[in-house]
Amino acid sequence: MSTDLATLRGLAHLARLEFDPANEQQVLGDLNKILDWVDQLRQLDTTDVEPLVHLSQEINVLRPDEAHNTVSHAAGLSNAPRKDSDYFRVPKVLE
Repeated sequence: MSTDLATLRGLAHLARLEFDPANEQQVLGDLNKILDWVDQLRQLDTTDVEPLVHLSQEINVLRPDEAHNTVSHAAGLSNAPRKDSDYFRVPKVLE
């Protein structure tokens, strides 16, 4: 399967793409290579192949949700450029 410049320009218009006229031939060649590859895939016999729904058989493999402090309050404030007793000092954002 191959396409021409008119089809490429029509697709570009529908997809709201703009191609430099100097590069249209290169884009057309790339599009034709993709379409040729899809044609090759269509020739494969996939009658006994089940559709792939998920890449993995694992379902919801999550770690336990356990709350724990990894940095102490004092260690968190130790590198702060400005602090006020137990809080970070930051520049005023709202007037």
